[in-house]
Amino acid sequence: MAKNPISTAPLSFVEIVMRADAETIKAAYDARVKVDGLLAEREAAYRKIAELEQQVETVIGEQGVFVFPEPPLPVAGFNAKPAASASSNKKPAAPKAAAPSAEPAAEDDVKKDENE
Repeated sequence: MAKNPISTAPLSFVEIVMRADAETIKAAYDARVKVDGLLAEREAAYRKIAELEQQVETVIGEQGVFVFPEPPLPVAGFNAKPAASASSNKKPAAPKAAAPSAEPAAEDDVKKDENE
């Protein structure tokens, strides 16, 4: 079963006050504070990983030579297999993908204008 997407539009102060009871607001606030703390901890962990990877490259003496293994655990929002293929093609693929997609869109717009 697929989950319905949750709206990420910010709630207004009036919506929060008028549509939720005080206990729900308190629970939501406590949960948000905890999530923010965990996200800060996650960011610190990523910084530590980046520092460790930089140290490995310093020991090797050359950047990009050492092939890092896939993470031992899955990370939310990232699949291990695409991340591995994306890491090897990440820099070249991003500029190439952006440039061709802009050109065909412009050609399609010109064709639409000619047909109208």
